[in-house]
Amino acid sequence: MEMFVDKVRITVCGGRGGDGAVAFHREKYVAAGGPDGGDGGHGGSVILRVNDNLSTLLDFRYKRKYAAQSGQNGQGRSMSGKRGEPLIIQIPRGTVVRDAETNQIIVDMSTGEDFVIAKGGRGGWGNGHYATPTRQVPRFAKAGLKGQERDIILELKLLADVGLVGFPNVGKSTLLSVTSNARPKIANYHFTTLYPNLGVIYVDEGVSFVMADIPGIIEGAAEGAGLGYDFLRHIDRCRLLVHVVDVSGSEDRDPVEDFDAICEELKNYSVDLSNRPMIVAANKCDLLMPESDNLQRLREHVEKAGCEFYEISAGTTQGTKNLMRVVAEKLRTLPPVTIYEPEYVAPVAEAGDPNNLEIEHYGSTWLITGTWLERLVANINFDDYESRNYFDIQLRKCGLFARLEEMGIQDGDVVDIYNFEFEYQR
Repeated sequence: MEMFVDKVRITVCGGRGGDGAVAFHREKYVAAGGPDGGDGGHGGSVILRVNDNLSTLLDFRYKRKYAAQSGQNGQGRSMSGKRGEPLIIQIPRGTVVRDAETNQIIVDMSTGEDFVIAKGGRGGWGNGHYATPTRQVPRFAKAGLKGQERDIILELKLLADVGLVGFPNVGKSTLLSVTSNARPKIANYHFTTLYPNLGVIYVDEGVSFVMADIPGIIEGAAEGAGLGYDFLRHIDRCRLLVHVVDVSGSEDRDPVEDFDAICEELKNYSVDLSNRPMIVAANKCDLLMPESDNLQRLREHVEKAGCEFYEISAGTTQGTKNLMRVVAEKLRTLPPVTIYEPEYVAPVAEAGDPNNLEIEHYGSTWLITGTWLERLVANINFDDYESRNYFDIQLRKCGLFARLEEMGIQDGDVVDIYNFEFEYQR
């Protein structure tokens, strides 16, 4: 049987940028060919893409690390290295992507747009970039930058308008099968549904909605094993809950107690979820014994709790069409399915130790490298004034400018920081 996987942790790595080349123009009749080392290619990025044919995260169960291709190194004759190919990871619609360290939401993959989850590193400049009238033979080039690496959690939350909740074996799967195009496996024993089933309900021309049969809320409760909360994440997005209760008493259960137990579980999982609009469907009415007061007791209890109450028999389809019409009507008044807003903010590197920065001096060009600086550059948007200002403050705070002045930097010299060039002014 196919395993349902709805939460995994993986590592994604952008490709490394290729190194720039140190090369000089060599041609028979050219007396002094200049530098012509090409740039390294940028590394490929890791991109998340929605695939509507996927319904679980099973593909990620056995492979946990995903890396895009590195960029190729530059070559002579000003030939740039080839860009690394991006890596496209396909995931089911409705997957919420979280940062593994903070558990904050990075993106909700529900809209269908691609998302770059790990950027490739920039390619390094070749020595052709560093030629000036006073430095005609630069014998240095830049190495490519590392790609972004991060650990993320993929969490599948189904995109359904309506969630069916209730004890196992109350008829949720049967109700879904008789009202929609879904064909869940149904058997007469407890804990039948091992993963959520989705079905589209067509009520009228142009009127349809998606309904999910959510398993496992009280999985193992009869043995005191507690509840299977894992699947409850799939009703986080549902706009409306249909609570299916078995009123037949065929399993010596009390429908009022069942109703209260499920409501308590929803509340324990999430107060927000317990306040979601709910319709109660009393199922298996055709199996009700004439002397039973189950239906009447449940109706009074449910209406007292402020929920609408409907009698159905999923097995014989009695009342199911009317219930679906009521559900469709109710959905028209409710807000759309929740799309989660991003919460994650990339940490910005704070000022580091200038002694950990490596400074190379070539004439009027100063090349500065270091792990802290590399991280800082990756988080700065150089098109934005405030971001550039923050960058300048961090360089001053870490004492870099003071160290450069000690080493004899002059006004107008070029400071090269990971392929970004700045003219030094005191």
